[in-house]
Amino acid sequence: MNIGQLSRRTGVPIDTVRYYEKQCLLPPPTRSASGYRHYEADDVLRLNFIRRAKALGFTLEEIRELLALSSAHDGDMAAIRSAATDKLVDVEQRLAELTRVRDGLRQLVDACPGHGALDQCPILTALGGEA
Repeated sequence: MNIGQLSRRTGVPIDTVRYYEKQCLLPPPTRSASGYRHYEADDVLRLNFIRRAKALGFTLEEIRELLALSSAHDGDMAAIRSAATDKLVDVEQRLAELTRVRDGLRQLVDACPGHGALDQCPILTALGGEA
């Protein structure tokens, strides 16, 4: 299949497919005599893997590591589980930080009546105060 067909089958834009090739996340495709890229079913599977891993928050470097681990046919799933556990811890930490930010913003918004003089604005006071 050509790059357009690969893009449609996976939902990954053509430019992104080329970028993943440059980043060595996808192996170099075979080329026709006229220079067109030709992809196989394994490329669809690999690109779907990359797309799903990205959706779960894995970075391209982490995806590269997952792909390397998954290609070690004699390997153990412990390394994959460990990588997923590390990503889960990272996501939970970011969620905790976002919850803290949300709660702080909610307090500021709730404290502000939304009208009146700026020098009485609790949001500006809180943001401009000393730490």
